[in-house]
Amino acid sequence: QVQLVESGGGLVQAGGSLRLSCAASGWAFTSYHMGWFRQARGKERAFVAQISQNGAGTYYAGSVKDRFTISRDNAKNTMYLQMNSLKPEDTAVYYCATSSIFTSDSAASYHDWGQGTQVTVSS
Repeated sequence: QVQLVESGGGLVQAGGSLRLSCAASGWAFTSYHMGWFRQARGKERAFVAQISQNGAGTYYAGSVKDRFTISRDNAKNTMYLQMNSLKPEDTAVYYCATSSIFTSDSAASYHDWGQGTQVTVSS
């Protein structure tokens, strides 16, 4: 049974940083590419970043490129999202998910999801 658990969210001032973690269990972690999505209140879930199975490839939404860094530690079955220079518009619930397709920004391409972690950026 695939289980994904996000952590690391919280309240931060604009310009600050947060590091999200996604701990995976119940499957071979390197079997899938991994991604982060976010959903702001009243909006659809939106792609943030994706990382390939071995961590060599990354893919970002334009709105976070150069501010966010996705990484994974396959030995720890954990994926990360380092978020710097945070803006109020980054406020959302952040979800991690698995995918068999690399460079996919469509939620439909992801098949297992965590429960999400809230990130709130104050101005």
